[in-house]
Amino acid sequence: MAITRIIAIIRKEFIQITRDRRTLIFTLLMPLIQMVLLGYAANSDVKNVPLAVLDQSRTSQSRALLDAFRTTGYFVIDDEVTSEPDLERLIGDGQAKTGLIIPPDYGQKIAGGQSVSVAFIIDGSDSSISAGSLAAAQLIGQTQSAEMQIQRLSRQAVSLSAAPAIDVRTQVWYNPDMVTTFIMIPAMVGLILQSITSTLSASAIVRERENGTIEQLIVTPVRSWELIVGKLFPYTFIAFFDVLEILVLGTLWFHVPIRGSIGLLLALAALFLVTSLSMGLLISTAARTQREAQTLGMIIQLPSMFLSGFFFPIAAMPQVLQWVSVLVPLKYFMIIIKAIVLKGAGLQLLMPQVWALVVFAVVTMVLAVSRFRKRLD
Repeated sequence: MAITRIIAIIRKEFIQITRDRRTLIFTLLMPLIQMVLLGYAANSDVKNVPLAVLDQSRTSQSRALLDAFRTTGYFVIDDEVTSEPDLERLIGDGQAKTGLIIPPDYGQKIAGGQSVSVAFIIDGSDSSISAGSLAAAQLIGQTQSAEMQIQRLSRQAVSLSAAPAIDVRTQVWYNPDMVTTFIMIPAMVGLILQSITSTLSASAIVRERENGTIEQLIVTPVRSWELIVGKLFPYTFIAFFDVLEILVLGTLWFHVPIRGSIGLLLALAALFLVTSLSMGLLISTAARTQREAQTLGMIIQLPSMFLSGFFFPIAAMPQVLQWVSVLVPLKYFMIIIKAIVLKGAGLQLLMPQVWALVVFAVVTMVLAVSRFRKRLD
């Protein structure tokens, strides 16, 4: 009967699926990983944005304004500086995403019922927080101004048409018009480097193993490291070609300004490339088929995209995911390329991220080469 034959085929397929346990586990885990990332990391709300403060007034009135920024939950005051160069340095190297400058006469003018302006600075190289921070700062300023006007009206019967007590004047650095293209195109360099080098390199080695040609290469005089270099070099060349292609197209067509050193950018891209290639080798040692390699690649790339700050601000994520993001190499390269392209940053400002990539590159390469040799034995 047809039903009997169909049931037999269904049983056979279930047996086949359960034999390939690793693919089955990956298939069952992927929805959980996607749900966690989309549920917690996919949060575009402005929250816990690092704020550097230059309080030149240091009065009860200025402290009240800082308390207003704290209590909203939008900003976290991580640093209080004593000079504008210090504030500029914190924003330039990415330690602070926003800055607040309170003038020396702030307390005196507020106490005297006069209007006063404060400067709010935003790092325009980070699209995930710039627009939200701008709106949040203006809202805080309007709220504080309204409260002060109400207090003045109750005390002095001032006209309702009086000027706002606090005028928050915003400045967007590095990307004044907050053009999303200026941010997305440099970030695409990191995504391309990771996707091409890790996924394709892993598939290429697994393909040799699937076809049975890897054994033929082993018995030749070619050494294991020579085999690795020979297999991975084409993808390295393609990745760098794509990087140059994006940079040229972004500059000539989309008018993305490249304010830093292209040589430094390519050198640090090569450092990140070592990490991506090593991740591909690690995938190849864990996968037996190309399908497994692709599944493992997706499991690695999906968290990298969400936890790198490419789509959503890391500061708005739960603390656990913020800790996990420390283990994502793409996060550090995103900071590097945005800082070089949009801020014109030099190597000195990028050393924390560079050292992080060096550690990732060394650790992943050692693990990948050692495991790859064991698989060849």
